[in-house]
Order: sequence, then C-alpha cells, then structure tokens
Amino acid sequence: MSSAMDELEARARAQLDGLREVNEKLAAISVRETSPDDRVTAEVDGVGALTGLWFSPTAHAIGATELGDLVVATASTAAAHAFARRAAVLEDFNESFTELVASRPGGGRPRSPIGTTPHSPAS
Repeated sequence: MSSAMDELEARARAQLDGLREVNEKLAAISVRETSPDDRVTAEVDGVGALTGLWFSPTAHAIGATELGDLVVATASTAAAHAFARRAAVLEDFNESFTELVASRPGGGRPRSPIGTTPHSPAS
C-alpha cells in the first residue's frame, strides 16, 4: 500500500477509535446526589434519566408534596452534574478531533470534491 493510503487508513482508525472512546465515556456517566436533609438520593445517567431513587426512613415524615418537590430538586441537581460531565467529555472529544483534522495534509477544512465549493455548482 502507498504511504498516502497508509496515512489515510491510520487517520480513519484514529477517528473511529476516538468515536468509540467518547461513546464509552458518555455511556459510563452516572451521578448520584443526596438532598441536603439526607432524605432523598437520586441517581441519573449521562442523559439525565433517573436510574435510581432511595428514601431515608424519615422521608415519609415531610408529606407527599414536599417529598415530591425534594425528589424533583435532588434529581435535577444530579442531572445538572451529569450534563456538566457530558459537556466535559464532548469538549475533550471536540478538541482532539479538531486537532486530528487540522493535522491532516492540507490542514483545516476538508477540500471540496473535484474543485467545487459547497455553495457553487461545478463548472
């Protein structure tokens, strides 16, 4: 194989490996938060979906409405932290992917096929 093909294959493999890695990191995100009064603990995944909910033995003492509000607040805090982790993973991925694209022969933006630009018809 030619040197150019070897480089193209290596770059494609690096991009695919980067995509796999970011997918694994995103899938692994799990955040558990406990309410300030320790009555509710909520766990969410990387998209903020509730994956676990625990109540202390005294949780029933505050009443249904207040307990419901506490569940929502605690789960929302957990989701916000999960989203922050997700954003950090995606930011790292975007930086590394940008560096990989910029390091290719010809630099930054991919060239348009056959000398056309995305906004002009081929001549």
